[in-house]
Amino acid sequence: ANTLLFNDDGTYRGFDPTEPTSADMGKPKALTAIQSKMGYETMIMVGDGATDAQAKPPAAAFIGFGGVVERAAVKAKADWFVTDFVEMTRIV
Repeated sequence: ANTLLFNDDGTYRGFDPTEPTSADMGKPKALTAIQSKMGYETMIMVGDGATDAQAKPPAAAFIGFGGVVERAAVKAKADWFVTDFVEMTRIV
């Protein structure tokens, strides 16, 4: 997740640009760092956007989530695509 930034009047300004996940190909870098630090052998990425799909590799698989909005690009890149979070948690 990225930290959202807002202007003084409360309007949306953007993402915190210092966070690695806010940049293109930032999620693979973040997962690599987590994997290195924690020693995980296998990681699975779940997400609803194209930048989430970029996390494979290092993630072993990408589960696309379309419970709010189904995006064709996400569905095409997903190893498994779900629209119901509860269904996914029963299996994962």
